[in-house]
Amino acid sequence: MNFDQQIKENETIRNHEGEKAYAMTPEMELYSAVTTTMMDDTFYEEQDARVERIAELVAKVDPLFTAQLAVYTRTQMNLRSAPLLLITELARIHNGDSLVSRTIAKTLLRADEISELLSCYQLRNPKTTDKKLNKLSQQIKEGLQIAFNRFDEYQFAKYDRSSRQVKFRDALFLVHPKAKDESQQAIFDKIVSGKLETPYTWETELSALGKQQFATPEEKEKAVTAKWEELIDSGRLGYMAMLRNLRNFLIHHVSDRHLEMVCERIADEKSVLESKQLPFRFLSAYRQIVENDVISEEALPVADHLLDALERAVQISVGNIRGFSPDTRVLMACDVSGSMCIGVSDKSSVQLFDVGLLLSMLFKSTCREVTVGIFGDTWKTIRLQNSNVLARTLQMREREGEVGYATNGYAVIEWLLEKQRIVDKVLMFTDCQMWDNTPEGKHIRQSWRKYKALAPNAQLYLFDLAGYGHSPFKEQELNVRIISGWSDKVFDMLHALENGASVLEEIRAIEI
Repeated sequence: MNFDQQIKENETIRNHEGEKAYAMTPEMELYSAVTTTMMDDTFYEEQDARVERIAELVAKVDPLFTAQLAVYTRTQMNLRSAPLLLITELARIHNGDSLVSRTIAKTLLRADEISELLSCYQLRNPKTTDKKLNKLSQQIKEGLQIAFNRFDEYQFAKYDRSSRQVKFRDALFLVHPKAKDESQQAIFDKIVSGKLETPYTWETELSALGKQQFATPEEKEKAVTAKWEELIDSGRLGYMAMLRNLRNFLIHHVSDRHLEMVCERIADEKSVLESKQLPFRFLSAYRQIVENDVISEEALPVADHLLDALERAVQISVGNIRGFSPDTRVLMACDVSGSMCIGVSDKSSVQLFDVGLLLSMLFKSTCREVTVGIFGDTWKTIRLQNSNVLARTLQMREREGEVGYATNGYAVIEWLLEKQRIVDKVLMFTDCQMWDNTPEGKHIRQSWRKYKALAPNAQLYLFDLAGYGHSPFKEQELNVRIISGWSDKVFDMLHALENGASVLEEIRAIEI
């Protein structure tokens, strides 16, 4: 079953720009909503509204699908908050078997997700008594009992923060996990007594350093540099921590030898793959360096080495992208409208159109015959080389103002018609809020229908980066597919669609 069959045939709605659109089935909308959120506000939808919409959709779909989607979003899309919300809502409506506990066992991959899940449950189930949590689900208890036995003392200590609403000690008393051995029981005892050994992390080390007194600012700066070098030497500086602190390494003049170690680690294939970073994390780190005006001139040559390492890392992170056959003619269009200028999270400088540009540049490197461009009020093609994905993404970003800020997706298709250009695949990276800001009243669906007369075998893939639950298409014969998410895993989904599967079939194939 393809995307068009997932659209309610007769339900016409209006998108956030007031344009004609079509509602998705609850399953498709839920998939779209959770794979495109970090539970922060979006351009058209505040966080609370997204949460409530997800909760309503969970109540409408098969509980097994919700469980499979939770595992998919955590293990395949590498998201953390959305799958915890899915589990919480699943527990509110489903009982009688072990589905919830089995889902927890497959979804929780970090120790702090124990506390996060309970915090989410507390938020969605307001207290009516003095208990820490109100009527904690038995299935959540059983799932967390399994999770408690998965982590060691370092993992618990790393995330044992006093600022958490639900601490590990609270969770232990609520869940009552059974230790698998004496060593595990000793860890549980330390959690209760608050005597977990302070972990060796960059946060704890720099925090301790910050409490020391120094005679001069120069002496303090020297100590900070030495501490960063010690952290790098230790081999215990996590991969994400390295990406987040590249700017600090340069500002604090870490030695060339240590920066070379950082470069090697960043571009190490095993380290990259184990880190499971979303592609835009590498773009964020890259911009940290390129857009920084406090890095000294002496550090610029070394900064270039870091940029090269990030370019290698992002290519490794996506592995062998399974694209189209070498002779496939492809057009890729990136939406740079105003509504795409929203951060993927409150703390991120990366915006939705950055994600679209990056995903398109990654995919471009796998295609032989490809046209790339950006659209807003108008559509414009841009010629770029295949090398240096992150650098090309920033080049594309600098040109977004050249096409205006509407979402005239039809302009892409009208260009194909005007040029009589035959392509096999059109890939659009967008928030799907298509409209026409001119008096002509054009619609992408009408343009695509005309193009199908010119190129009857052409296919259109909409990469939904916002998950608002609207599609500008409904007709099955138009060969339209929709894929949601910010991860490079969207290309695996694209490969599945090319081989006759559907988005929902891929998710339903997950064993719980």
